[in-house]
Amino acid sequence: MLVAATLAILLALLLAIVRAIRGPTVFDRVLAGNSVGTLAILLLAVVGFLNGRPEWLDIGLTYGLLNIIGTLAVLKFFRHGDLAYDPSEEETRP
Repeated sequence: MLVAATLAILLALLLAIVRAIRGPTVFDRVLAGNSVGTLAILLLAVVGFLNGRPEWLDIGLTYGLLNIIGTLAVLKFFRHGDLAYDPSEEETRP
């Protein structure tokens, strides 16, 4: 059963990579990249369970946090053009 889940995750990973390459907009590519990260976490969890290595879940959780931070940084960059954007600076400018 877990082998079938691993194969399904690998197929979904392949489809997400194709979407990242062929995505018509930047936001489609960002969403596909986030999906690749999520599927990688699932793959780590399933393969870790198959191999009897529960510490792989810790690696998956760490990767998940990095995935969230990276996605937010990319979206902020595409929205504002700068990662150091501060809306309060615009209010104080003459």
